[in-house]
Order: sequence, then C-alpha cells, then structure tokens
Amino acid sequence: MADIQNICVFCGSSNRADARYFEAARGLATALAQAGLGLVYGGANVGLMGEIAGRALEAGVEVRGVIPRHLAEREVAHTGLTELFVVESMHERKAKMFELSDAFIALPGGLGTLEELFEIATWGQLGLHRKPLGLLDVGGYYAHLRAFLAHAVDQGLLAAPHHDLLLFETEPATMVARVQTHEAPLFEQLIGREQT
Repeated sequence: MADIQNICVFCGSSNRADARYFEAARGLATALAQAGLGLVYGGANVGLMGEIAGRALEAGVEVRGVIPRHLAEREVAHTGLTELFVVESMHERKAKMFELSDAFIALPGGLGTLEELFEIATWGQLGLHRKPLGLLDVGGYYAHLRAFLAHAVDQGLLAAPHHDLLLFETEPATMVARVQTHEAPLFEQLIGREQT
C-alpha cells in the first residue's frame, strides 16, 4: 500500500455551484486536516477550488496549487498558498498535479473536472500508476456518471476491473479514509476479448 501524503482534488471553478457542494469542499478540507494530509489542486481562488483551498489553509493544511499562466494572468490564481506553480499549459498542469499527488478525489465539477478525472483514470487503466482515485458523490451528482460507466461495461466497451478503478463515496471523511487504505490494481494487459 502506498504512503499517502498529498491528495489532489479536482473540482469546479464556478461560484454558482449548489451550496451543498461548497459545504462538501469545506468538509473535505477538514477531513484532510484531520488526517494530516496535504492538498494539491488547480491553484485558483474561485468556486469550489477557492473554497477548499481557503478552508484547508485555515485548518493548517499545506496547499499546493498548479495553474496555467493564461489563467494566472486573469487574476484567478490564489496568492496565499503554501506553494503556487505557474506552468505554461493545461497539459503541464495535469502532469505537475500528478507528480505532486499520491491520490485523487473529484468533487462536483464541469468539463475541466471530468477531463482531469478521466485522464487520471485512463492512466491507471493503462497501468501507468496505481494511485487511488475517488469521486465524492455529493447529493447524487455523480450518480448518472456511475450508471453510464456500468452501461459501458454492459456494452463491452469498459472492462469491469477498469470500472472499479473509480471509488464512490458520499462523505468527505469516508472518502479520505478510503483513498488512504485503497490499493489500486495494476493493469498489465489492455482490454481484450478475454476481459469483456
């Protein structure tokens, strides 16, 4: 089992998100603090991103942000972090976040959150890492996604073990505890007839 020290959180940047999601971001920051873990995230000071970073800092968590220069120049970068990495592209952002993190949790978010989530999941599917990956299913936000993944398995386009790369929980503290103890499988063979 890997030693989990820093958890990367993917989440939305919209200030219009449901209040439940802001509450979950605060709860996740508290859970990280109680577990003595660091936070890695997208470096912004808006939406759920700003909420979890701010609450984590208040709780004494070391917070590292990674933000592309074009977003930092729009004045959305959080300037009070433990460390802020300004990179040149979205691709570099994801690579740096991966490098800094031992596990990943997705709060509710939009296209950017889903894109980050599925890239990490795909890397796991391809056997490039064994870092735990969880989705915090606040108020059923990810219920339809979970159903879609089950449908993909039924249709033979996703192997059941690859579906199981994604951990689903509804409570922040439970999710943090789960990624700390979860041993992600290592896939050495790509999906084929024998796996579908």
